[in-house]
Amino acid sequence: MSAEISGAQLVRVCTVLQDCADQLAVLGNIMPDTYHGRPEADSVVGADISGVISQHREAEQSLKTARQSHAEGGAITEAVQELHKSHKELDRTMDTNPLSPDNLAKVQRDRQFLSEVILNMLAEVKEKGTFESLLLAVEEEKKKKAHLLDIIIREEEGRRRTKALQRQLQDIRKEKTLELQRREEMTAHLKDQLQEMKVKTSLERKYVKNSTELLVYQGQKLNTHQEKLLEDEIKLLQNKMEMEGRAHMEMEIFLKENLSRLGEKLEYWMERYEKDMEDKQQELNTLKNAKSSNLAQLQDLAKKYRESEQVVIENRIEKENLRKMLEKQQMERLAATKIQSWWRGTMVRRGLGQYKKGKKGKDGKKGKKKKK
Repeated sequence: MSAEISGAQLVRVCTVLQDCADQLAVLGNIMPDTYHGRPEADSVVGADISGVISQHREAEQSLKTARQSHAEGGAITEAVQELHKSHKELDRTMDTNPLSPDNLAKVQRDRQFLSEVILNMLAEVKEKGTFESLLLAVEEEKKKKAHLLDIIIREEEGRRRTKALQRQLQDIRKEKTLELQRREEMTAHLKDQLQEMKVKTSLERKYVKNSTELLVYQGQKLNTHQEKLLEDEIKLLQNKMEMEGRAHMEMEIFLKENLSRLGEKLEYWMERYEKDMEDKQQELNTLKNAKSSNLAQLQDLAKKYRESEQVVIENRIEKENLRKMLEKQQMERLAATKIQSWWRGTMVRRGLGQYKKGKKGKDGKKGKKKKK
């Protein structure tokens, strides 16, 4: 946000801005299309443009003084710089080609933009004493310039991409032409190989035909020889089958006789098995009876063992109690003797009781005799 201007500076700024707006309006009125190509109009338009530029520079100077007096931020500085840049561009266009149609159209657009900005700023300065409309206009112009720069950059990238694609297309065309040449050479080579293969196949057919005829003749001979061998084998197999039939009959007779013998042995062993089972059952019964009697004896012995064990445990407990009692009595005697010896020592040291010291003279002698 811009700072407010008050006092004489506000009047100066308003006067300069109003003068600039009037000059721009006059410049717009004296630039119709009928003046193109007339030297008088060109000189008048050039003089008016130079006057407008000088008025713009005075407005910039007044804005700078106002900004310095009121200590405004960087936004006003940028706005002043943008105005200065627009003035420089206008000077450059007029210096390069002063009154060409393109430059006049550009000057007309810039004049309209500057006129609108100055009128808006003049109204705001008169009402509020600030420069917000100038800052907003500068920001919008920056955005437009950035958008135009983006469009230009995209167009340049598109041109570069088209050039790159054209180069790729040329490379692909060269590769395709080379590939077509290689394929034509390959087709010619394959045609030559096809002719060679036709010749080889004709020779191979003749060779295969002759070899098959020879193989058929050899196969017929081998088949006749194998037929004879198979007939001889059939005769041998028939003889073997007759021999196997006779052997089968003999084996059947032998197995029947052996089966009858085995049946007799089975009856004998079954009888013996039953007899042995009866004997073993009797032995088992006697063992069960012996087991029951031994179990009763074992229970009696276990009962006696438990009783004797209980007696032994009680005896051990009594012995342990007796030992503890004897140890306690021994400790008590030792403690009593220690207490007695201590007491006697204290009586001797302190001269208590019978150990009391006697008087001097006779009593001393009597005491000594008593001690002796």
